[in-house]
Amino acid sequence: MGLNDPRQQSLELDSPQTSLFGNAPERSIQIFFYYRLTVACLLGLLFFSKMGPSLLGQSDPGLYTLTVIIYIGLVVASGLLLYASPTLSLNQQAFMMVFVDICAVTLLMHASGGISTGLGMLLAVSIASSSLITRGNYAGLEAALASLSVLTEQVYADMAQAFETTAYTQAGLLGTLFFAIAILAHALSRQLKTSEALSSQRKLDLANMEQLNEYVIQHMLTGIIVVDTKSTIRLMNESAWYLLGMPECGNGSPLEQACHKLAVQLHEWDPEQHKAAIPFKPTSGGRELTAGFSMLGENNKGGAVIFLEDTATVTQQAQQMKLASLGRLTASIAHEIRNPLGAISHAEQLLKESPDIPQADRRLIDIISTNTKRVNEIIENILQLSRRGRSLPKEFLLKPWLEQFAGELTRTLNLPEGHIHLQINPDSTLIRTDPSQFRQIFVILCENSVRHFDREAEALSIQISGGITRESGGPFVDIIDNGPGIEPENARQMFEPFFTTRNAGTGLGLYIAKELCEANRLGLDYIAIPSGGSCFRITFPGRGNQPVR
Repeated sequence: MGLNDPRQQSLELDSPQTSLFGNAPERSIQIFFYYRLTVACLLGLLFFSKMGPSLLGQSDPGLYTLTVIIYIGLVVASGLLLYASPTLSLNQQAFMMVFVDICAVTLLMHASGGISTGLGMLLAVSIASSSLITRGNYAGLEAALASLSVLTEQVYADMAQAFETTAYTQAGLLGTLFFAIAILAHALSRQLKTSEALSSQRKLDLANMEQLNEYVIQHMLTGIIVVDTKSTIRLMNESAWYLLGMPECGNGSPLEQACHKLAVQLHEWDPEQHKAAIPFKPTSGGRELTAGFSMLGENNKGGAVIFLEDTATVTQQAQQMKLASLGRLTASIAHEIRNPLGAISHAEQLLKESPDIPQADRRLIDIISTNTKRVNEIIENILQLSRRGRSLPKEFLLKPWLEQFAGELTRTLNLPEGHIHLQINPDSTLIRTDPSQFRQIFVILCENSVRHFDREAEALSIQISGGITRESGGPFVDIIDNGPGIEPENARQMFEPFFTTRNAGTGLGLYIAKELCEANRLGLDYIAIPSGGSCFRITFPGRGNQPVR
């Protein structure tokens, strides 16, 4: 499922040249060879079978016979050379073919009666084809050779008085035609070069865009799964794989095999009904996910795209909104409550210093003092929650950090040595969170264990264990104590603000811990222990849920 580095490199593509028929130059020169072979064989077949025009070889049958046989042999040899010789370039082979055509067609034309036979027009096809294959590199030279060859044949025929009339005008026009064809072929070849460059660039752009899209999809925090009409997985990015608990399947596997609950939701999903997404956990200890669906293809019959979201992300956004509202509320509390509370506290101190207060009334003063401090503590906790800055996550090793924290906590809570036990496996477990806020979470949970312990302090034991979960692929930390535990009816409300089972408690400790966890995209859950005690589990996002760095 992982991605390879080559996807991050720029794609290098060959620049295939578009030929006369839109294919590669090799294909074009092969077509040219078959054309020449066909023409040579027809010229020989029509002559020897006496089925062709009577003008073929009428002036010099012996020369025609020898030339056409040699011509067929040279054409066949050029074909063998085309397939067997990697040393000659296509341009060189094309030029050799045209040169053979010029010589052979000129001799055949002379043996048949000269320019008036029209055989010289065959050279125009050869020059045009070669010019397009070679991209005009030899067009001028080939036109010049063909023109000189035709003109030389006419001069020789005139000097030898081989024909009754001369045809210098026709020879000149034919030479002009050769040069016109060469010029047009050169212009067309330049246009082909431009089209080839544009086509190659567009192919490169499309390939790079496809590569970029694949990279973006694979590195999205949102899980993406593409399934066909039979619910077979065609694409699953890394985030989806990690969110589903790293299933032992991939592309080409049934969705049912990757996640039964997700397959059921896809089967029951109706695009006509806009129902709210139902959160689900792909595995018993995995992250809580929500799935969105979108149909593919014409008439929505080409499969579906599934979008997987970690509900912690949505919760984090809601958390930011709650904090903004809480900030405005606490500002009002600071002005409206703290000033009267300060006046009450000051009056309580003055009453306590007065010698005229009876001893019975001093108990009332103590009640005022206790509740004033409690209200002030509630305000401080709320202000602390609203003043909390944005989390600044960092990566660090869990075990060394916990070892240092355990030493500090033992001294802060006056616990005997050895009452906090650590067990992290593997030792290289790496977490990503805000260290300051993570420490505050641990302080709240450990202080909660100490305050609710119902026996002698020496009997208290706090076990901190952690590692990597198979379900989510992310780290976890358990804080386990041997206290009285939490009643089931209280466990459902423990993370609500101001809920407490202690008369002296504010009911904000676990609420703040939960809020801090959500702000850092961590999960905080209570796990009941049948044998007694409490277990709070902190879970971290899996690798697929972490931002790409």
